[in-house]
Amino acid sequence: MLGEDINDSEGEIKVSFGYQCNSGGNGIPSGAVKGVESRSDIPRNGSFSCLSGAALSANATLANTNICNGLIGSDILPSLDSPNSFRRVPSSPSLSRLDILSSSLQSSMSNLSCSPPSPVGSYETDSYILKTMSVPTRSDSFLNAVEVQVAGGAAGEDRVQAVCSEENEWLFCAIYDGFNGRDAADFLAGTLYETIMFNFNLLDSESKQYVPSIDTASDESSYLEMEVSSRSFRNGVLDILHRALSQAENDFLYMVEQEMEDRPDLVSVGSCVLVMLLHGNNLYTLNLGDSRAVLATFDEGNDMDQSGRLKAIQLTDSHTVDNELEKTRLLSEHPDDSMPVIAGKVKGKLKVTRAFGVGYLKKKKLNDALMGILRVRNLISPPYISTEPSLNVHEISKSDHFVIIGSDGLFDFLSNEEAVKLVHSYISSNPSGDPAKFLVEQLVIKAAHSAGFSKGELLNIPAGRRRKYHDDVTVIVIILGTNHRTSKASTCI
Repeated sequence: MLGEDINDSEGEIKVSFGYQCNSGGNGIPSGAVKGVESRSDIPRNGSFSCLSGAALSANATLANTNICNGLIGSDILPSLDSPNSFRRVPSSPSLSRLDILSSSLQSSMSNLSCSPPSPVGSYETDSYILKTMSVPTRSDSFLNAVEVQVAGGAAGEDRVQAVCSEENEWLFCAIYDGFNGRDAADFLAGTLYETIMFNFNLLDSESKQYVPSIDTASDESSYLEMEVSSRSFRNGVLDILHRALSQAENDFLYMVEQEMEDRPDLVSVGSCVLVMLLHGNNLYTLNLGDSRAVLATFDEGNDMDQSGRLKAIQLTDSHTVDNELEKTRLLSEHPDDSMPVIAGKVKGKLKVTRAFGVGYLKKKKLNDALMGILRVRNLISPPYISTEPSLNVHEISKSDHFVIIGSDGLFDFLSNEEAVKLVHSYISSNPSGDPAKFLVEQLVIKAAHSAGFSKGELLNIPAGRRRKYHDDVTVIVIILGTNHRTSKASTCI
């Protein structure tokens, strides 16, 4: 059953956007695929060639969020979302999305401007989102670019984003897998990328203090200094990703506290987080929850032009109670609570052990905002859900072929190995195709078979009711290096 292609139109994903890098004369020409942005004026030697994305909803959810008085849904997200194609925008707009959110909040909810920082671990945080600011100019940030390409959208409670600078060879992708509503995922989609980019100017200032030149790196001592500097730089990037997430969590929960009297449901809203930043040969990942980044790489000594065996390597950790390491950590952090895990869930509520938002499992006063059976009984030693992310940096080699990032809805039906095998087989026979959409189609086939339906019968079930058979699913496939394979991305909402 796996590997079957879908040619009928009944379940076709109809809303598409896509991106491919400059082909250098060897890839898909501009305009070959509808809705694809292509650049032919920039030389390529780079870390990725193109990406493919697809999303399918199963949950019924409101079209726009109401958090922050609706500002994120009405003013900020529309500037990020372009469901039909990537949109080219200046990298340093005169008024950033953070400015819009900050100034509007200060006028309508002035008490938010003094939101107290909540340190996470050893990180000191400021309430960046609630202060008026501008995105760093292109000379400030190491990711400087004249313009970037942006796309994003929603499928059920999932949010997906992709931001690309082919000029400087970097790619930012994020999947926010929301639950109990879409507010947390929308908040992340509206603010996290901007917060990360704002903070990169700090890293750039520090990295410029000492960067050995090629001329001075001829001896072993200078080479080691460059290695130390490079390692420090990579750690700095991970630190910034961590800081930005901590800040977003602090600001989100503070705003939930302000609005929970009118919307007590907000205390239970949360999201898993998966962020991938590809810069040069370094692939950075940050994750909370059970979304995954899976690398497809050939056995050592075999690159993609040879006949080596393709392996699936998971770059992220799974933060669920099914992970024994996570379950052990949770039990050890709550020695006075005899039942931190009930019926395979944290306090009987969530399978994930780390997540953004979900304040009622982190603060007693947020739990108290809930009524009756919704309130968690015996919340003895919160927080029970951690916001400490897993961070990783992988140095890309010539053996690395592609990366799949996806929400857990994909991996409910496909193992890492199955997903890699499907993508590899598909792009080998369909060099201009859409492997992410193909993965979603294979998931639908498996879900339908499991439920005793045809694919068409399953997709005809309305969102909400269809959640019984599969979750929202979001997938992005990034082809690494200069191996041009695909150029299309899709979203179904």
